Amino acid sequence: MPKGLIHSKEDDVCVATTDIKKGEEVLCVYLEDPSSHVIVKSLQDIPLGHKIALRDIKKGEKVLKYGRPIGVAIKDILKGEHVHIHNIKSLRWGKWSQ
Repeated sequence: MPKGLIHSKEDDVCVATTDIKKGEEVLCVYLEDPSSHVIVKSLQDIPLGHKIALRDIKKGEKVLKYGRPIGVAIKDILKGEHVHIHNIKSLRWGKWSQ
């Protein structure tokens, strides 16, 4: 049963549709094509509504959700890690918004 949604094929993250435990294999389905999916092992607990990295993301790289950049990685993020304000800076505010 899917525990995550990927909004676009270009996305770097999957949104948790339930609380996810560290070590859990997470089935993430694409909204654009529900027959396509990705399975990623969670490296941390991830709360409902938060994001899990679908690939390794290097510090300074833009992070895509909805096929668009939502932030910039402020440190390296491993595939399966929790993606949130502790490791990305929003593009809405600060120097990254310019």
